Amino acid sequence: MRLIPVLTLCLALAAPAFAKPHLREVPEIDDTLMQIAIADEIRKTCDGINARMIRAFAQVTQLESRAKSLGYSSDEIDDYVSSKSEKRRMREKASGWLAAQGVKADDDKALCAFGKAQIKNDTYIGSLLR
Repeated sequence: MRLIPVLTLCLALAAPAFAKPHLREVPEIDDTLMQIAIADEIRKTCDGINARMIRAFAQVTQLESRAKSLGYSSDEIDDYVSSKSEKRRMREKASGWLAAQGVKADDDKALCAFGKAQIKNDTYIGSLLR
């Protein structure tokens, strides 16, 4: 039967179209995780600004659930969040995002002022802080 080799070839050619992207390429996951990381850096850096830990934990749990609903395994998620190269990439991404907001990531005073403004304006980052 010639049909089986043809079907096999079609499936093999179509498989890449069904492959899911790396989690870093899923904006709803990567961008939200970046904002959580920025909030975490603000709370570590700035006296008088604390984290809303339960809210932050809930957000991380929601991200994990969303990633799983998109078909990612626990191992894929763990690899994404624990990889040294991903952490480095995320720091660079966050620094670039902060720079676009007019904040140098290594300027503690500017970062703390930014954090206070985020809280005041009730942004996503601000909602993770108090």
